Amino acid sequence: MPRVVVDVMLKPEILDPQGQAVANALPRLGVSDVASVRIGRRIEIEFTGEPDLDRAREIADKLLANPVIEDFTVRLVEADDAVEARP
Repeated sequence: MPRVVVDVMLKPEILDPQGQAVANALPRLGVSDVASVRIGRRIEIEFTGEPDLDRAREIADKLLANPVIEDFTVRLVEADDAVEARP
């Protein structure tokens, strides 16, 4: 079943302390070629019927993201695309 994925990220001009903490820790792990890290949220929405991107945008705008400091994207993914590799 297709699902709607909403990715929420801080706007580029907003300081990201979590991202900075990760970026600062990477050299201690031997990773020195990462310029910056930004951290956000991924929200998956499954509708009872057909996925409704317009409704998902409305949900994201009114509930999931703070439009003052965050941007969001809405996309449709198939069930196979939602499965990610695990260690």
